[in-house]
Amino acid sequence: MPVERTANAVWTGTLTQGSGVVTVLSGATPELPVTWASRTQRSEGKTSPEELLAAAHAACFSMALSAGLAEAGAAPTRLEVGATATLDTTDAGPTVTKIALKVRGAVPGLDAAGFTRAAEAAKAGCPISRALAPSVSIVLDAELL
Repeated sequence: MPVERTANAVWTGTLTQGSGVVTVLSGATPELPVTWASRTQRSEGKTSPEELLAAAHAACFSMALSAGLAEAGAAPTRLEVGATATLDTTDAGPTVTKIALKVRGAVPGLDAAGFTRAAEAAKAGCPISRALAPSVSIVLDAELL
């Protein structure tokens, strides 16, 4: 059965002088302020679509990696995942061109090669990665602790 999740945005004003708020309907976070400056200059306590995309990708990847490791009989005790989304100017305009995933994991009984294989499989298989590929380059830095 399909699962749907909803977020809303309200924007007031012009692109460069205006501002907005993003709300997730689950209530998991308060309203998140967004501005053009938070996308292209300094965040100053505001978020951006790219930061939200990076957060979604980090969460999705960590779940996919945890599931894959557990299915292979090597349940992790801790996974630390960071994701950095790159917004760059292309011929089409501002575009998310890359997401860099960085994972550090504690997985008893697993060697580094096995961890890297599991991380690569999670990178390819997580729903956010599949939504972004192939238009966004996804790079991975995986290290077993």
